[in-house]
Amino acid sequence: MRRNKRVNRMRIIDFHCDTLMKMYDLHKVGDDSQSVWKNECQIDVQRLVEAGYGAQFFACYLWWEDKPFLASHYEDALNMADIFYKGLQGHEKQAAFAGSYTEYLKNKEEGKVSCFLTVEEGGILENKIERLDTLHKKGIRMITLTWNYENCLGYPGCIPEARDKGLKPFGFEALERMEELGIIADVSHLSDGGFEDIYRHCKRPFIASHSDARAVCAHNRNLTDDMLKKLADKGGVTGLNFCGDFLSPDGKCTIDAMLRHIRHMINVGGREVVAIGTDFDGVEGELEIAGCQYMDKLPEAMEKAGFTIGEIEDVCFRNAEKFMERYWG
Repeated sequence: MRRNKRVNRMRIIDFHCDTLMKMYDLHKVGDDSQSVWKNECQIDVQRLVEAGYGAQFFACYLWWEDKPFLASHYEDALNMADIFYKGLQGHEKQAAFAGSYTEYLKNKEEGKVSCFLTVEEGGILENKIERLDTLHKKGIRMITLTWNYENCLGYPGCIPEARDKGLKPFGFEALERMEELGIIADVSHLSDGGFEDIYRHCKRPFIASHSDARAVCAHNRNLTDDMLKKLADKGGVTGLNFCGDFLSPDGKCTIDAMLRHIRHMINVGGREVVAIGTDFDGVEGELEIAGCQYMDKLPEAMEKAGFTIGEIEDVCFRNAEKFMERYWG
């Protein structure tokens, strides 16, 4: 088959990675030999630049039941953000922070990779609404409301008895303030009931930054067909997650499994609902796409499987761009 040149070095926008967690683990033991710019993880910004990425969203991920390194998990998140900014210093011509769609477009025009900041584990708010303003000033533009533990906002989908429980009162308060500030609500990890509450009460689009399709792989971290339709109805997207447990019942991370999820999500929610949220540096084991430098494998496989160039571009970057434009304008 004759390969379309536009598939080579395809622009990629990835809504989720846990690379900052790896950097923070090194920081805790006094090892600053690696940084966001260059490291031995599945993602570093230098490789993003070389691979032609458009944007990478970096999560300040907090393991809620671990003892915080500083006085609180909230302070740890702020410290992780500082490590993020430090890692970009000296490379301003190649990559830059972005906190809006306008800043993304400016970086794109200047040939820079946009680096966004997020938080994974809304529990760091600890019922203190003013922390959202501080996080926004720090550059946080998305919050994954829960991880795998109950917190002040709501419940995770991984606890069977809490699956249908919705947002807590502070969760609704936080959602309202997040939308006022321009912080995206991320429902990956959230309970099914929490998803419904976000859908019914949000005024802006929302996202599942790293979730797959439950009809293809019956895992609680994935979205039902009804969720995919509602996400699309609100102008949201879901980021294709590379974790084998979410991709396939056998737990294997294969490109064929990714293609099955992409095809299903397009068929159910439409072309604009699917984006990328690799979960790099949060996924382990044998990965058919083992790091950002190998991301060309996905558009190449999509082309071989019969996806149109328009569909490939939609999944790789265009749907993400449209989502950011709808959210931030």
